[in-house]
Amino acid sequence: MKPIFFLLTLTITLFFSSCAEELKQVSITTEYGEIVVELYNTTPKHRDNFLKLIDQAYYDGTLMHRVVKGFIVQGGDPDSKKAQPQSLLGKGGPGYTIPGEFKEYHTKGALAAARQKDALNPDKESSGSQFYFVHGNSVDEATLSNLENSKDIKYTDKQKQDYLKNGGTPQLDGEYTVFGHVISGIEVIDKIAEVERGVADRPLKDIKVTSVKRVK
Repeated sequence: MKPIFFLLTLTITLFFSSCAEELKQVSITTEYGEIVVELYNTTPKHRDNFLKLIDQAYYDGTLMHRVVKGFIVQGGDPDSKKAQPQSLLGKGGPGYTIPGEFKEYHTKGALAAARQKDALNPDKESSGSQFYFVHGNSVDEATLSNLENSKDIKYTDKQKQDYLKNGGTPQLDGEYTVFGHVISGIEVIDKIAEVERGVADRPLKDIKVTSVKRVK
C-alpha cells in the first residue's frame, strides 16, 4: 500500500503546485485596441490589489492620462473619469498605498505601479491604483553593466537578452514595482505612445479605457 499512497500523495502535490503557479491574465481595452497582460505571482500584493480593483470595475472609464514616447504610458487615476480637458491628473487613487515588491524588471511591455517621488515616499510604496506600461528605448550591454554596478543588481541572462532585444527602462529597476507583462497587444502601446501631448504629458485627445476584466 505504501507505493500507492506515495504516488497518490505525489499526484495531489503536483496538482496543487501546478494550480498555485498558474498566472492570472487581464484584458485592458482602449479605442486603440486590446492589451492582454499576465500578472506575476512574485508580486502578490500588487497582483491581488489589481484584481480586486478590476472586479470592482474601478478602471472602467478612466484615461491613459500620461504618455511619454520611449518611456511610459500611464493610467489608473480615478479622477480622470470626469476630468476637464487638459486638467492636471496623476494624484488620484483609492486612498492607500502598497509596499514595494521589487522582483521583476522594466523590459518593454512591463506593467508597473506608479508612485510618488522619493522625497514624499522614501519607502517607494506604490499607488493603490495607478499603473504604467513600459514603452522604453533600446538598451545596450554597457547600460546594463553600469546599472548592475551602481544599483547592486544582477540581471539574469534571460533578462539581459530581453533588454537587448526589446529595450525598456532599466533605470527604473529597483525603484518601481513591476507586477506583470504584456502578452498580446504591444502594438497598442506603440500606437498610444505616438499621440500628441499637452500639459504634463497628457494626451490632447482623451484615451479612454473602456474596460478592464479578467481573462483567466
